[in-house]
Amino acid sequence: MRQILQNLKTGETEMVDVPRPAAGPGKVIIATRTTLVSAGTERMLVEFGKAGLISKARQQPERVGQVLSKMRTDGVLPTIDAVRSKLDQPLPLGYCNVGVVMETGKGVTGFQKGDRVASNGGHAEVVGVGRNLVASIPDNVSDEAAAFTVVGAIALHGIRLANPTLGETVAVVGLGLVGLLAVQLLHAQGCRVIGIDLDPAKVALAERFGATGVCPSRGEDVLARADTFSRGRGIDAVIITASTSSNEPVQQAAKMSRKRGRIVLVGVTGLELSRADFYEKELSFQVSCSYGPGRYDLNYEEKGQDYPIGFVRWTEQRNFEAVLDMMAAGKIDVAPLITHRFPFAAAPDAYGILVSKTPHLAILLEYELRAEAGETLVMLAHPSGASTPAGSIGEPRVSFVGAGNYASRVLVPAFVKAGASLQMISSSGGTSASQIGRKYGFKSATTELDRVFSDTESNAVAIATRHDSHAELVCRALTAGKAVFVEKPLALTLDELDRVQEVHDSLEAEGKRPVVCVGFNRRFAPQIETMRTLLGTSDQPKSVIVTVNAGPIPPQHWTQDPLAGGGRIIGEACHFVDLIRSLVGAPIKGSIAASIPRNDGVPPDTATFTLHLADGSIGTVHYFANGSQTFPKERVEVFCGGKILQLDNFRRLVGFGWRGFSRSTLWRQDKGQVQCASAFVKAVKDRQAPVPFAELAEISRVSIEVANALATGQAR
Repeated sequence: MRQILQNLKTGETEMVDVPRPAAGPGKVIIATRTTLVSAGTERMLVEFGKAGLISKARQQPERVGQVLSKMRTDGVLPTIDAVRSKLDQPLPLGYCNVGVVMETGKGVTGFQKGDRVASNGGHAEVVGVGRNLVASIPDNVSDEAAAFTVVGAIALHGIRLANPTLGETVAVVGLGLVGLLAVQLLHAQGCRVIGIDLDPAKVALAERFGATGVCPSRGEDVLARADTFSRGRGIDAVIITASTSSNEPVQQAAKMSRKRGRIVLVGVTGLELSRADFYEKELSFQVSCSYGPGRYDLNYEEKGQDYPIGFVRWTEQRNFEAVLDMMAAGKIDVAPLITHRFPFAAAPDAYGILVSKTPHLAILLEYELRAEAGETLVMLAHPSGASTPAGSIGEPRVSFVGAGNYASRVLVPAFVKAGASLQMISSSGGTSASQIGRKYGFKSATTELDRVFSDTESNAVAIATRHDSHAELVCRALTAGKAVFVEKPLALTLDELDRVQEVHDSLEAEGKRPVVCVGFNRRFAPQIETMRTLLGTSDQPKSVIVTVNAGPIPPQHWTQDPLAGGGRIIGEACHFVDLIRSLVGAPIKGSIAASIPRNDGVPPDTATFTLHLADGSIGTVHYFANGSQTFPKERVEVFCGGKILQLDNFRRLVGFGWRGFSRSTLWRQDKGQVQCASAFVKAVKDRQAPVPFAELAEISRVSIEVANALATGQAR
């Protein structure tokens, strides 16, 4: 299928072929008929992309601080690479979609094939949307009108926050699409509306919809007109839908408001407020968040968990439905708002209008469903040479499952440097797989997992999906005869680990030499190799201390979800269990653990645990989420036989008491990702895993047991 993407690095808007989204649990797959181009959000993204690096930095000053902090801890070159990689990830455009249901995923009710629906899907021939972000379109509402559903919901949510009552005076500042829809909704609610904008044409439209118009560019005094309009009492509520860096809209809103008036910011403006204006009138000020309750809540938008109507009457989906009902009742008229229509194939021309000086308001894209738009596989390059049956010894031909941030920034480039031949890449949405596939030379991209495991062109699979899928995918890949590289962790639970062990041992018993490698890259890092060589000269027990200044992440992040990510001890601290096991070179016999408790249902992420190893060594991991970013992110210290090694951020290694060694500093941080990928590529050739599976299972089991002990408050 074809989709519109925005390159934030170059500013180019391009149409690309990607596999259509998979009908995963809770998803509705929609064949698009019409989409609406957002004159506000999308124009802002296009202009941001076209801006230079300095201009980009000025537009996002909070990001500059993050970049500088990363430079201090990781070094200049890795930081530059990270920034470039982030900007090089094309962004799907659009959020106002109308189409027909093609397919529904598991757990979806209320929609069936052939239903006409509106959603927040993007500009693509086929979209996959969570069921709570889809609404059925009444029969008497056209596709063109329904394309305004999401923009209308943005206006409606801002109005709900302002809570106007019949007869109140409400000012709408900024008469773009959202503002003009807000005018109509307020008028339908029985409010007296005054619309304010610098564009006389938009003011005229507001007047057509029942508002009193004010146009400052014609010399009209906004405050004087507002005072007259409110009969000298002040405006009851002001809804700001303008998009500007100026503080004037907020300042004017405060001055025109009555005592204890309400101001709601739906758009984007400067926020240097006058305390006196707000203090003397006891004004209320609130920022509106998109379409309504549920926005950015993964449980609502992705997992389909609705809010009980008795407690949250108006959610995103119910706001969609309300807007469509108003259209069906003839209370919203969008026809005067449409200035341009383009066939989807000419979408780049539409974006040319968007950033030009050509007067425009609503731009619609119109689609004709092509048969090939429903394909779940897209060929990215022509295969060359004869294929070799999967599982045979020969050239490593690797397919990827998962195309997220880590895969695109780190893992795939590492496999390229390791000399792997890249075959197929999959992701549930299709867009990221297609983009990464084209960038790094994969032969095909898909959204259908079965294709990866049945592909005879590949003899290895790299798994870089969310943690809760790792164990199942490892088992499927092994059963399909593939060598397996899986990003850590290997499993989230002891039951999952036992299942992987069972499959591995069964294949081994059949003489099939299964290969499993977990992405414990730090053991392959150059400075760790140096430490291991130095430590190999002593047979004394070792004391290893690993301090991880991990920093906090939001509790709603998927890695913090016990079911999806397993928490940070299983998902991240397992790296350091492996690192200690690797440096010492002896089995782990036991552990004790303690943590600072959390009260938000998230597994502990500030913890200390100590490992006891078979040779008498001990290893302690301090995994802290409550430190300063100015401190090294990862420090490894080893005390052994009167000597010490200290490694900071996998760059600077210092030795104390070592004959012939004092320090080693790399030009840039190297955590061993390329070396880890190279070890796996070699293993595919000779069918000999770089780390024995028994050791990987041991490390995984210890990590899970430590996390379980911390979760239950029990020391082990």
